[in-house]
Amino acid sequence: MAAPSDSKTSNSFMHQFLQENSYPEELRESIISLPKEEGWLAPHIYNYKGFWFDPQFLYGALRCQQHFQAQHSDIILCTLPKCGTTWLKALVFALTTRKQFPVSQLETHPLLTTSPQDLIRNMEFCYARQNSSPDFPTMNNRLMSTHLPLELLPKSVGESKCKLIYLCRNQKDTVVSFWHFINKVRVELHGQEAIPFPEAFDRYCRGASSFGPFWDHMLGYWKESLESPRKVLFLKYEEIKEEPEVHLRRMAAFLECPFSEEEEESGVVGGISRLCSFESLSNLEVNKTGKSSHRPNNVYFRKGKVGDWRNHLTDEMATRLDQIVEEKFKGTGLKL
Repeated sequence: MAAPSDSKTSNSFMHQFLQENSYPEELRESIISLPKEEGWLAPHIYNYKGFWFDPQFLYGALRCQQHFQAQHSDIILCTLPKCGTTWLKALVFALTTRKQFPVSQLETHPLLTTSPQDLIRNMEFCYARQNSSPDFPTMNNRLMSTHLPLELLPKSVGESKCKLIYLCRNQKDTVVSFWHFINKVRVELHGQEAIPFPEAFDRYCRGASSFGPFWDHMLGYWKESLESPRKVLFLKYEEIKEEPEVHLRRMAAFLECPFSEEEEESGVVGGISRLCSFESLSNLEVNKTGKSSHRPNNVYFRKGKVGDWRNHLTDEMATRLDQIVEEKFKGTGLKL
């Protein structure tokens, strides 16, 4: 189980990505010449092979590609930012460790005292922060997460039998959640001005957001899930919210650890669902006042609701996003 990072180390890590002249040497040489646009947190985001990256994550992605060696038993959770990553981490951790940490013994469950962000760590962030290859927490399997598009995952991921779980979310709710998250970090942690929502929305629609364009990111994993259903499980945030226990069973079957008849009868599925619900996780002290990686845990929790976009998007904005989705997803079978 990973321990929360030291704040001085975290602050030093983030500081080197706030200006191009302070980037790590290998990053300056290979990245600052890439196409770039105004950044969300750092001064710029960079376009690498068709996708936009914050500098620290691009640095981590390149190091991850060079050094990460997948194992056949690895489980990698794949998402765009603000698509339910923290929730997915909690669900998969509770699911895969249910023998070691039964939900019937909640008083000792790691999720009560440790953020899902620490229990399942982000690959590219770990590689950005460490000079040597990081160790990922292991229970029955190595569990890790990534925001990388399928095309930019380390080569060994495709060559191994490791399993990928992809979670997507309606693009309207995603842009709202991403905007809130970015501004919370900008204002409260970096002392920067907030980005107006129309500006953030326009960048998102142009694909110039972290790990975007969102349509290419989603379609990469969607198509792979159709071609290799035993390799990639494609999930939708809204469907899990509607029927969490149904999709917990899908995940368990996909990961080859299905719930037994005894577990079904004793309510294990429902216990995991309740433990990992937004209401449960967001009210835990560790997620209200604790810190993981380089940010307070509370920045990862806002509302977790479906349809909150109606409080932020104009009719014209909603239509613009709908048209983008219709155009980009036409003929793919993917419906959001």
